[in-house]
Formats: sequence, structure tokens, C-alpha cells
Amino acid sequence: MRQFFLIRIRLTTYFMFFLLLFLVLVFVLPKTTFSSGALTLFSVNSFLYGFYLAPILTSQKARIDDLHRTARSEANAIFEMALSLKNLPTELRNGLQTAFDDYLKTCSKQRRPGQGEKQYESLIGFCVSYSGDNEAEIKSLLEKLVKNQQNRTQFSMLLANKIFSHEWIIMLVLYGITTGFILTIKTGDEVIYRIIAGLLAAGLTMLVVIVVKLSTLTHKRAHDAWKPYQRLLQTRYYSID
Repeated sequence: MRQFFLIRIRLTTYFMFFLLLFLVLVFVLPKTTFSSGALTLFSVNSFLYGFYLAPILTSQKARIDDLHRTARSEANAIFEMALSLKNLPTELRNGLQTAFDDYLKTCSKQRRPGQGEKQYESLIGFCVSYSGDNEAEIKSLLEKLVKNQQNRTQFSMLLANKIFSHEWIIMLVLYGITTGFILTIKTGDEVIYRIIAGLLAAGLTMLVVIVVKLSTLTHKRAHDAWKPYQRLLQTRYYSID
């Protein structure tokens, strides 16, 4: 159910639904003429809501940008490792490529902190325990795998950097107060003002929906972060673009 609401339903569909919902509420809910004190509270609340929401939205967008950069950095590292396997014996090379395939497929599927940990540890364990005619090449591969742990650590930290529950509580309280004022404030009998109120309420709600999708990495912008892994698999380690 969670995946249905976060992935299957497009943002434009959400916007049309909320717009219709709030237009109905604007025309149905009783209106109130607020005192100057109440309007002051509304102004303060609106300022706090914007002041609180803006950095959260910015940080989540920056988080996704960092995910793109880190994924591309790791894909480049794996691309380099795959190239270094070409001079190895066929059986050994195919075995290592299969291990890299499993790792990339798991990362693309799991999309969570520590993604592909078991498969990556298996690669490192093979290199550590290897003894044979290609020890120099395998040692070089091991060094690259260890160096790539920096990308893996960064990626896991970014995946775990979601919005905390107490931040959601504050955000939703401020959103609820702001929307409540917009829907119930008396602006006169002109229809245009009620339509504007409905648009405002729908716009504020869409901001919350977008933040949810950014935080859960179900936004379209976040989906492309794993494309370099998928391109490596599709092109058999010839390209990440």
C-alpha cells in the first residue's frame, strides 16, 4: 500500500485530487472573520512554516544530488575494477564478474543503507584468501575494493539521512494551522478568492507530498541515482552513461 501511494501515483494526480478536495472544502466550510490578533498568529505561523520547511526541502534535494554523485563515483570505481580483470584467466575473470553482477543487482534492488553488504564482503573475502598465479592482480583488486568502501560508506549515510519523526510532527502542525486558516478565513463572497484559497491549500499540501517523496527516495529525481549500476550491467561493464 505504501509503495502504491508513493510510487504508482504521479504528482500531477495528487495535485488534481487535492485541488478538487480543497475547492470543495473552501465552499463548504463555514467562514470566520478573524481578529487582528488571530491574523498576527496566522502571519507568524506562516513565516515559521516557510522558515522551517525551506531548509528541509533544500537538504533533501541536496541529499539526492549527493546520491547521484556517490553512485557515479562507485560505478566508475567498479568500471575500473572490471577493466583490470581482462588479463586474468577466463575462469577467474568470469567468476569475479559474476560476483560484481550480483553486487550491482543487489544494490539496484535493495536501495537501503548497507546495500549489497553481503556480496561486497564476499568479493573482499575472495581476494584476501586467494592464492594462485595471479596474486599481484588480485591484490591490486583488493586495494581498489577497500578504497571503494569510502563510496559505500557515503552512500549508506545518504540513504539513512531521512527526515526525523519530530521534524515531521513540527512540520505537520505548522502545515495544519496554516491550511486551517486558509480554508476558514472570510474573504468575501467573490468566487475568485475562494478559488485562490483552494489553490493555496493544494500548493501547501503538494509541498508536503514532495518532501515525503524526497525523504523516502520515491521521487522521480531519486530513481535515477541507481542508473549507473544498471548501465554497467546492461553494457557488460563498457559504459555507465
